[in-house]
Amino acid sequence: MGNNQHDSETPAHGQQVITAVAFIHAEVDGVMKVFLPKRAASKKFLPDVYELPGGHIDFGEDLEEGLSREIQEEFGMNVEIGEVFGAFTYTNDVKGSHSVELIYFAQFTDPIENIKLDPADHSEYIWVSENELDTVYSQQKGADDIEYSFVRKGFTILKKEKVQ
Repeated sequence: MGNNQHDSETPAHGQQVITAVAFIHAEVDGVMKVFLPKRAASKKFLPDVYELPGGHIDFGEDLEEGLSREIQEEFGMNVEIGEVFGAFTYTNDVKGSHSVELIYFAQFTDPIENIKLDPADHSEYIWVSENELDTVYSQQKGADDIEYSFVRKGFTILKKEKVQ
């Protein structure tokens, strides 16, 4: 855990990096919510920012296995990975890399009381509903952030599926 080869600060100038993240959702008191851990203040890339959990996929690694591994490493939790519902790219100015991020629906298969945080990675986490999403916005990552736009899309898809 902590500083391993998946660190978002390891130089990767001119490289493309594949990242998989999870829209981990659960119904909390009858309301659909998403799990958003907050990046540690010590991080050089996007410190103190709430984000979808996940990380870098190793060369030759299966996407879903890599995502499951990252969630296990960072939170000590097992997950069931669902479908991909989003993809986008961004540049990481700290690494000098170009990332391709895939977003999967997922659910914890372990009790949520078992979530463990590594302080080198994350300082805290929250479960937020679609209506509470604006409470996690920051100057670095606000309403127009592409990842948050996919979080809103995830909620929309879940609502449609529930109706059918």
